[in-house]
Amino acid sequence: MDQHETRALTEDQTGTHLGLWDAVSIIVGIVVGTTIFKAPQLVFGNVENAWWGMFAWALGGILALVGSFCYAELATTYPRMGGDYVYLTRAFGRRVGFLFGWAQLTVILTGSIGAMAYVFGDYAVQLFDLDVANVVWWAVGSIVVLTAMNLMGVICGKTTQNVLSLIKVVGLLGVVIVGFGWGGGVAAGPAIETAGMLEDAVTLVDAPAANGGARSLGEMLSRFGLAMVFVFYAYGGWNDAAFVAAEVKNRKRNLPWALFIGTGGIMVIYLLVNAAYLYGLGFAGVSASPTPAADVLALAFDDWGARAMSLLVMLSALGAINGLIFTGARIYVGLGSDHKLFALLGRWHARRNTPIWSLLAQSTISLILVLLVGTQIGRDLVDTVLTTMFLPALPWAEYFGGFDTLVAGTAPVFWIFFLGTGLSMFVLRAKDRGIERPFSAPLFPLEPIVFCLMCLYMLYSALVYAQGLALMGLVPLALGLPLYTISCKIGGRSS
Repeated sequence: MDQHETRALTEDQTGTHLGLWDAVSIIVGIVVGTTIFKAPQLVFGNVENAWWGMFAWALGGILALVGSFCYAELATTYPRMGGDYVYLTRAFGRRVGFLFGWAQLTVILTGSIGAMAYVFGDYAVQLFDLDVANVVWWAVGSIVVLTAMNLMGVICGKTTQNVLSLIKVVGLLGVVIVGFGWGGGVAAGPAIETAGMLEDAVTLVDAPAANGGARSLGEMLSRFGLAMVFVFYAYGGWNDAAFVAAEVKNRKRNLPWALFIGTGGIMVIYLLVNAAYLYGLGFAGVSASPTPAADVLALAFDDWGARAMSLLVMLSALGAINGLIFTGARIYVGLGSDHKLFALLGRWHARRNTPIWSLLAQSTISLILVLLVGTQIGRDLVDTVLTTMFLPALPWAEYFGGFDTLVAGTAPVFWIFFLGTGLSMFVLRAKDRGIERPFSAPLFPLEPIVFCLMCLYMLYSALVYAQGLALMGLVPLALGLPLYTISCKIGGRSS
């Protein structure tokens, strides 16, 4: 073993290297990834008018703020590295914690890294006018390069995150300025011409402007639920600051503030950006455009503006990928420290202040997912495995590209564990009555009740949207059960 490599269990071993604005930068970098550049079409295309669309974005932000109160209490009370892994293990036992860590490694975080990498690849081939077959290799390259930078150490990783987060916020402010300065709610033309993708876009979202028919109340609610799937995906990641709780300086103060500032700031950014989209392109234009930010900049700068937007999206995707790589690897440290089967992941490189083996494992699985959904060989392999297990092949043709496929396949598992974290607040309040809580949710039990109801609704909506593709996440999750039994036998514990 390298002389600098140790196990990371406590603050004294990992060190505190992240300040308040580092933690805020991680949240902003992960959340304001690329979904704000892709999801508006899917959100506004599934609601009746612009006001309902803006309500969906505002509701998502408010519910994320409610959730941040829950995480602020949990993260300050149980500040060990790993976030949800720690809360779920303490509340529901080692088996649930193991399954969470396993799901993050095989489905949730690695799937999110892959999804963001695909957006980077999509915009790269558009910017450089390359064959669409190259998307998968740009996605692969982004994961490899950013993982390598994080392997160099925590300072390199957090500096990269801060720079990329600043660039994307400045770029989005530019979109807002152009949207309100050059728009007028009448410029739907650019969206209709974008990349020849209108036909697929209208088919995907069945935009009201396209079908012109009135919807029943049940259909409206169903489609609003689908819109919220993408809204919450756009807000997803605000809780990831909890994964690095042990590395935050003065965490009793900084963690809650990071969650509140980060989540609240993101809601403001999203509302401003979507308002600029609507003002610049009109409701029909946003509903039809797969690249609304590029279309808004094209109002003022024509093709140059669209290319500049493509570059911004690529940088934003890199910021999201880097943030997920940085925080995700910290989960597996806890998994490796507690479970013998993954003991290698629990090793920490003291000199570089980074979990080398967790980063490598995360990168490897992310690359496998990218290749599985992005190549015909990979898709055929997945279908072969499923049919061998007497399960149906996946409905690949119903989804558009690697981003949509990975979002649909991983969302149900994500919401299962998110719900579990909300429920853990009730369990831990009862189990640890006498423990110090540096921050307490002020309206308990209101916050976790609202949070859990949100998770239940989103779990249902995600399952409806994913359909057969949910097997992509549920099958690996089920495989975690026998792995846990094996891990217990290796570690000499009863399962």
